[in-house]
Amino acid sequence: MKLFECQNCRNPIHFDNGTCLNCGYRLGFLPEQCRMSALEPVGLAFMALADRSRPYVFCVNAEHDVCNWLVPEGGNAFCPACRHNHTVPDISWLDKMDLWRRVEQAKRHVFYSILMWKLPVHDRIEDPQHGLAFDFLADTYTAPNILTGHNNGLITLNIAEADDAEREKRRTSMNEPYRTLVGHFRHELGHYFWDLLVANGGPLDRCRALFGDERADYGAALQRHYQNGPPPGWQNSFISSYATAHPWEDFAETWAHYFHMADALETAASFGIRVRPRVRKAADLEVEVDFDPYRARDAEDLVEAWVPLTVALNSVNRSMGQPDLYPFILSQPAVEKLQFVHELIQGTPAQRAQREAAWKAICDGLPSTSPMR
Repeated sequence: MKLFECQNCRNPIHFDNGTCLNCGYRLGFLPEQCRMSALEPVGLAFMALADRSRPYVFCVNAEHDVCNWLVPEGGNAFCPACRHNHTVPDISWLDKMDLWRRVEQAKRHVFYSILMWKLPVHDRIEDPQHGLAFDFLADTYTAPNILTGHNNGLITLNIAEADDAEREKRRTSMNEPYRTLVGHFRHELGHYFWDLLVANGGPLDRCRALFGDERADYGAALQRHYQNGPPPGWQNSFISSYATAHPWEDFAETWAHYFHMADALETAASFGIRVRPRVRKAADLEVEVDFDPYRARDAEDLVEAWVPLTVALNSVNRSMGQPDLYPFILSQPAVEKLQFVHELIQGTPAQRAQREAAWKAICDGLPSTSPMR
């Protein structure tokens, strides 16, 4: 994630800020430009100092303090991220409001990457059967065990995952080294994009050669995984232990890790972070992120910067008595899978042009009429 700048006073601002702490200007996020902007009131709307071409208003969910994205005045009332919400928590419960706020924060963070790559998405109005939608649900007496998952474009997330203590309990009980809200979104979106970019006329044969045949019984595969755990030596071929459960999970885990790498490397670049260990024979751990990770030539470029950065950050975490920030190892087969994801995300020149046009329509508040891939 970039470090942004207030256009009024040049103070650094962050993605989730609502107000510049230096000059007091109200702030909002412009999806089309992927920029935070200082705002000046114009009647009931705002003029964005980063784009004075037209007035903007806040996404309607801003009234619940769960969104800081802007939409053109007179267009769609919901921003490109919130218009995919299908079910949200009962806002009359204050504790659930706080959990929903955290969920939306994580979702917007992931949608930033979707916008940076202009990945193809359709909502349930455009595609009632397979459009991207989110159900943010809470455990109840009648539904005591809401599971996070994906089904034909509908992503369900238990808002209990937004509670740090509850999520840590689940992470420990399921023997997972990493479990976050952002990670959930990235993983489940991997399933959505597998359907869209691989199964639907995409490079299915090559995907099977790398990840395995997804036609294997999914329920039986998960049952074996939870009963027996990953096979010995899984680190040599898979990016995580859960990736061994089934080819679909292998793809979704790899997809999520590609998002992790690009976003974290952009953050490192934005802060000018360099890694240069002051010990002999450590040249392979030197790195300066001096390229745009969202426009990387290939996955290898990301990996070459990612490994030294995570070694350094893991060491910092250990110094603070915290677990490793990135508790994973990237084997060569895992890098080859990342390259497959890289090619899907970057698309061909024709696909990129099609996606650009479709996203411009979405950010203008119009439906996307293009079957973008």
